[in-house]
Amino acid sequence: MGIKIALIGAGSGVFSLNLIKDMCLSKYLDGSTLCMMDINEEKLNIAYTLCTRFAKEIGIKFKITKTLNRKTALKNADFVIDTAMPGGYDYMIDGWNIAKKNGYTFGGSQHIVHDESFWINFHQYQLMESIYLDMQDICPNAWLIMVANPVMAATTYFHRKYPGCKIIGMCHGSNNARNLAYTMGLDLSKVSYICPGVNHFLWLNDFKYEGKDAFPLLDQWIEEKLPEYLKEHPAKSQKISPKAVDLYKRYGVFPIGDTCVPGGGSWGHFYHTSPEVEAKWNEDPTGWYMDYFERSRKQINFMNYVAFNKEKKVTESYKLQRSSEPMIPVIEALAFDVEKKIVVNTINDKGYVEGVPTDFNCEIPAIISARGVQGLHTKPLPKPIQAWMMRDRIAPANMELEAYTNRSRDLLLDLICMDPWTRTREQAETLLNEILDMPFNAPMKEYYK
Repeated sequence: MGIKIALIGAGSGVFSLNLIKDMCLSKYLDGSTLCMMDINEEKLNIAYTLCTRFAKEIGIKFKITKTLNRKTALKNADFVIDTAMPGGYDYMIDGWNIAKKNGYTFGGSQHIVHDESFWINFHQYQLMESIYLDMQDICPNAWLIMVANPVMAATTYFHRKYPGCKIIGMCHGSNNARNLAYTMGLDLSKVSYICPGVNHFLWLNDFKYEGKDAFPLLDQWIEEKLPEYLKEHPAKSQKISPKAVDLYKRYGVFPIGDTCVPGGGSWGHFYHTSPEVEAKWNEDPTGWYMDYFERSRKQINFMNYVAFNKEKKVTESYKLQRSSEPMIPVIEALAFDVEKKIVVNTINDKGYVEGVPTDFNCEIPAIISARGVQGLHTKPLPKPIQAWMMRDRIAPANMELEAYTNRSRDLLLDLICMDPWTRTREQAETLLNEILDMPFNAPMKEYYK
């Protein structure tokens, strides 16, 4: 008997197509249904057309439907995947421009000049909670899989407010440990690794090759091959950057995924204090994001072309191969009791990651099956890394959640004051006023008193 998966925010064509590919390659999902839902009809139609054509060419044995109505999508759902982002990138960039005018910039600015900007997070919390509450009425036994940011803060919020909730946060950042090993020239079938922490702040502290400690191999690669690698690879394509290597040398653990790259907020800010300092470390977060947005636009245009080009098969442009996304493996494990070890974002209630509060989300490997999510304890990170994690990831998220829970404008101002680029409370006040005056943020201005 099949299951039903509801995909909220299905207009994200790249994610939807990756999900379809993974479903096509699953041996457990015959007879299942994927319901694609988005409020943007144009984007939904592009994604739906692309995915249904691809699936038909492959010869699938599951059903794909679409709807603009969220409650329709949720009816009889066993799993709900949330990838939605109200307003898209435009409102985020508009806010960034306001922030930059007021002295804020890329580099450690986790809640302002980053894709977890506090004004975007507000709308995300509102949407995510409305989805969850609808689920309690329509499909109370379903699992909610959170993919949209802010994964760390949102899963923390839900586990605190709704104890026992069936919610898992997902991010593919930990997969970059494989990229590190691949860049080193290692046989990936002989590599194992663990990189614990919190979302967008993961550190490789357990790295083995053929069952033996692989950090000496990393040290050797850095000494002998890094200089040539940096010459051959421009900054935007580097899997191993000077900044990441410097952090590794400082703390003895390697930053993984979005920990120190622009996609995760370009932590830490001390590598971004001036254009000269950024040039020294070959850092260009502004250029990285502009390139990212341009690539995203090109992807959307290409997907639109492929979806409606009847003269060419979709499978000629997009091959059937498994993605690096963990959503379908998680669903297989939970729905069909196929035990798997998968990295997830879940509450640190049993102290899986030292230095993370027990009521806060952590990112860890877990055993997943029909019994649910059973987290695995991890090797402690160095105390300095634990301190940075608390200072720059956990503490600001806690401040934001307190502001949101209490509808407190003053605490929201305190959050801005925690940013490394805030110099005065007046500067923070000016930024907050201008962000709240954005037409898109009218509900937010009304919410925070």
